[in-house]
Order: sequence, then structure tokens, then C-alpha cells
Amino acid sequence: MKIERYALYFAPAERGLAQAGAAWLGWDAEAGVELVQPDVAGIAAATEAPRKYGFHATLKAPFRLAEGMSADDLAEALGHEAAQIAPVEIPGLGIAPLGGRFLALRPEGNEAGLVTLAAEVVTRFEPFRAASSREELARRRPEGLTARQRDLLGAFGYPYVFEEYRFHMTLTGDLPAAEIERLRPAAEAHFAPHLARPFPVDQLCLFGEDAAGRFHLLSRHTLSG
Repeated sequence: MKIERYALYFAPAERGLAQAGAAWLGWDAEAGVELVQPDVAGIAAATEAPRKYGFHATLKAPFRLAEGMSADDLAEALGHEAAQIAPVEIPGLGIAPLGGRFLALRPEGNEAGLVTLAAEVVTRFEPFRAASSREELARRRPEGLTARQRDLLGAFGYPYVFEEYRFHMTLTGDLPAAEIERLRPAAEAHFAPHLARPFPVDQLCLFGEDAAGRFHLLSRHTLSG
């Protein structure tokens, strides 16, 4: 499989939650197969945008490898760095809209530990990221970003890092508020049996984008620093 871009995500190791998330989106990134989605009106259209990425929370957004870096270099670094980064435990996860635009699994309680974790991943693996092209930057719609977010986009290829970071596991694409509220009870019922309390964020996962634009889970590393 030819990999176009790589990404560093959190994806739960607990199979119940992982399978629930894959089923909700209709794509199992670990097995590389499409799945039958729950019997919820409009779910296929609502999940079209996030489906190709698989069930995850972004730690370092998709990137092309920098010149002189190889997939083997990245894999070796992942094993080493995961052993240096501490996991984070949060009280739990809940279904909530993010930015009034889409539905997601969001952390309950203080997010400071998650912001620190994501910042560590972003900075430790920045040497592996090729500079973003003009086209890649334009796809982030910089005209709609704040000045700080535009600065971060230019520096790191992604505007939502450091203090702008919000941990979330995307469950829908952008939707009208009424559609978000219609789908929310179905999502709560679907995920409720699988949301541990407290909830560990303890995995650093390497995902790769294939030529068709689908992301696959390539390797999993437990955070143990």
C-alpha cells in the first residue's frame, strides 16, 4: 500500500469503543474495511467527511514526510518517543458539539493535560514533516482563522496546536445545529456502553493515507513515559 501522508492520532485500544467508533463512521481503519453503520436516519451523509480518517483524535495532523526522512525512520522514532511521553487520564468523554459545527466525543473536566500531550507530539515529530505547500495551506481556509491560528498554520501546517488545541474524536461532518441535536441522542446511546470512567489517553498511533484518501492504522504505541 502506497502511503501519501502520515498522521499521529490517538485511537483507543479498548476494542468495544474502537469497534463502536468504526461502526458509527462506517470505516475500520485498523482492519481496512467498510462497515455497516447503525440504523440511524441520515448517518451515512452526516459521517461522510470524517469517514475516510477513521475513528481517532488528532495529535499531529496529516503530513508528508520531509526530504531525507523515511517511513522506517518515523516508525523507529515512534517506538522511542512513546516511551518518553506520559499518558493522560481524564474523568471521561461525552458527546458534544464542537464549535457549533459538528458532533464529537469531547473530554469532561480540565483539558490541560491533553493540550500538553498534543504539544509534545507536535514538537517531537515536527522534524518529520515536510513544509506545507500553498495548496495544503489554502485547504485550511486561512481567511477564516484568527491571526494566531494563521501563524500556527504557517509554522506547523495546522492551526489548532498548542493553546488552540481541542481534543476531540469527530463523529460527523459540519452540520446545521438542528441536525446535530437530532443525531446527538443516537450517538449517546451508541457510545454510552463503551465510555470508561476515568478514560485513559494512552496510545500514540501511526495512521497512513492511501492513494484513495482513506486512512489506515499502521502501528500502535502505548505511552509509558
